[in-house]
Amino acid sequence: MLNIQKKMSNAFLALLGLPATAVGFALSTQIAALSWILSNKYHLDIHDVAFVWLAGPIAGIFGQVIVGLLSDNVWFMGGRRRPFIMIGGLVSTIAFLTLPHIRGISHITGISDIILIASVIALFLDLSINVTFNPARSIIADLTPEGKIRTSGFVWMQIISGFFGVFAYFLSMVFGNEMLLYIAAGIVFLTAVFPILFIQEKKEQEQTKTETQEKYGVWHIFKEIFPLYGFLVFGFFSLFYHFFPEVLGLWHNPVLIAALAYSVIIGIIIIVQGLKNPSNKNEFQKIMLAHSFTWVAFQSMFILSGFFIEHQILPNIHTSVSANWFAEKLTGTVQNSGATVGNMVSLGFFILNLIGAIFPLILQSIAKKIGRVKTYIAALTFSAIGYFYVAYFSHLEIDFYIGMFLVGIGWSAVISIVFAIMSERVNPAKMGLYMGVFNLAVVLPQMMSNGVANVIKATGNHQLLYIFCGLLVSTSVIFWMFVKEPESSGVPQNIPKGGH
Repeated sequence: MLNIQKKMSNAFLALLGLPATAVGFALSTQIAALSWILSNKYHLDIHDVAFVWLAGPIAGIFGQVIVGLLSDNVWFMGGRRRPFIMIGGLVSTIAFLTLPHIRGISHITGISDIILIASVIALFLDLSINVTFNPARSIIADLTPEGKIRTSGFVWMQIISGFFGVFAYFLSMVFGNEMLLYIAAGIVFLTAVFPILFIQEKKEQEQTKTETQEKYGVWHIFKEIFPLYGFLVFGFFSLFYHFFPEVLGLWHNPVLIAALAYSVIIGIIIIVQGLKNPSNKNEFQKIMLAHSFTWVAFQSMFILSGFFIEHQILPNIHTSVSANWFAEKLTGTVQNSGATVGNMVSLGFFILNLIGAIFPLILQSIAKKIGRVKTYIAALTFSAIGYFYVAYFSHLEIDFYIGMFLVGIGWSAVISIVFAIMSERVNPAKMGLYMGVFNLAVVLPQMMSNGVANVIKATGNHQLLYIFCGLLVSTSVIFWMFVKEPESSGVPQNIPKGGH
């Protein structure tokens, strides 16, 4: 064991965050390049692009939970999480190398359906990300004690991952999205495969006495995610809708509304149950549902912002575009309209991820004074404000960047603080399983983004994207107001330990 691991030093926490950094860089690359390359190089419309992105949630449904369950109960290659992190990194590398060559793959295989090939590659890319991300987060919870050190571990994860994400968008603006894919292949390989070799895992995990006999199977997992059934139903409806739009067209909006209504009603029921009978299980359910609304908004933004910029901002620009400066000055390449949209998306998400990398340290200081839950609520509120700002005031390039700055404050908390809060409401011996279950609050809501895309396509109103995002995050904020502070934050709560 390295001396820095024995001391739980910041250097070790930074090393511990590198596997998650590989995932963060992969996600940033995917966000920067996938929608752009599908719409500009392969000319898919907004509905088809959103459909390809469904591969991610589908991969997450199976990858996160199964890998989480397996990594809790296996030990090989000298670790519990290590094998999955290394395998996921290798598959991600291959997926990035194949994305620019979809047409070539089409010719070689004889498959003419570009959407099918893109979906399969996206499926493998997202599966590899999901295979890696769960163990990469779980290992932080495995090797850090509850409280400040664990929060610091997740904060360090977000800082390093955030700066690498920023770097991905910078590379996108300078070299273009196709070259970014090749660079990502190298960086993901290096940060996923090698750092984990220097981290020593615990072969035995702590387990609470009340939970040693509890069984964890498919039915148990299915019961755990009942707050997310609305998202699950609409997600699978979206798959069928893509192939039978004429038959299912009249059902689309009613199913979408019913799914959201179910989620809100279940949330209210869970809150009432928590007031009557507080428990860790109830807190986990509240956190999971609140988190799910947040991810519908963020995933919709990641997938569809390029279309928003193309229709809402680009027509109003009559001067030079700031986002084109990097490519034009550093490479001397004149940017066309398609490249300009990609550059504006990359610069906006560059700002979002830069704030996401810097603010965790600020939020950590605030959390020590007012608690993690209140800090999280405050940060997420800025995201809601940012979304509404973009929706109603974003007519010029600078307006989009201001909105991304505000949204970035919430983003910095969404992928750091929330895991520290959630991890203290579950059985530590089943951390991988519950990280996987909790991630369903990310991947199932992501499938709702297809519904958002369908509504925008049907109405032709791209402003709806950010209106929806603002409303969804505002709903999440309301649910978070009923989440209780973990005891390790120094704000005692009367939460019985039963449930998880």
